[in-house]
Amino acid sequence: MITFCCFSLSPLSISQILIASFLAICFLQSGIDKIIDRKGNLDWLTGHFSNSPLKNIVPLLLMIITLSELLGGFLCIVGIFDFLINGTKLLMLYGFTINAISLIALFLGQRLAKDYEGAAVLLGYFILTIIGILSFSAI
Repeated sequence: MITFCCFSLSPLSISQILIASFLAICFLQSGIDKIIDRKGNLDWLTGHFSNSPLKNIVPLLLMIITLSELLGGFLCIVGIFDFLINGTKLLMLYGFTINAISLIALFLGQRLAKDYEGAAVLLGYFILTIIGILSFSAI
């Protein structure tokens, strides 16, 4: 156990908090960017998916991925505070799970758009997210 301020945290808990922080930053920033620059994102994505089976539903998919990114990031950050205040980690786990689903959706989209380099970039985020999920099975 490591004592920090008034908290005694195990290395596992510290790792979970750090992974949740990383994912919260990543997904909240991405979701907020999609809201602030919706037109720019929609224009880019429409072109990106113009030759894919998703070409006719890009606006719907943008809304869905924006909501999932915001929800996953929000649950991670709220989950950190919930753990520090109440000692429960369930919200962090939910955040990790929603983020993993979002990454699968993004990966599928990149593969369908034949953007293999873009799909490959997601691998690191996905691995980190899965490590975060698996950390909840540790004894």
